[in-house]
Amino acid sequence: MNYLVLYHLAALILFGLGLYGINCRKSLVGMLISVELMLNGAGLALVASSRLTPAADELGQLGTLLVMGLAAAEATLVLAIILIVYRRFGTTEIAEISTLKG
Repeated sequence: MNYLVLYHLAALILFGLGLYGINCRKSLVGMLISVELMLNGAGLALVASSRLTPAADELGQLGTLLVMGLAAAEATLVLAIILIVYRRFGTTEIAEISTLKG
């Protein structure tokens, strides 16, 4: 079995676990972790796919660094939003936040 297929399979598993986590998690922090898993799966697929291009490693690694930078910025922004939601409502549970008014 080709190693490229194994890398894509691992990326698909990471992405699938992240998608499952977004659907099943009840807290905002758990959902953030699931989004990070999905972004890591996409980065792994990007690096694995770069082996098929003539430019090989450089473009895949640069693309993955871009994805990692966007993930870090996204995590910072979402953590700030979670902190504001917690201060306002006193919880980070999705079900309780959606039923609160104000």
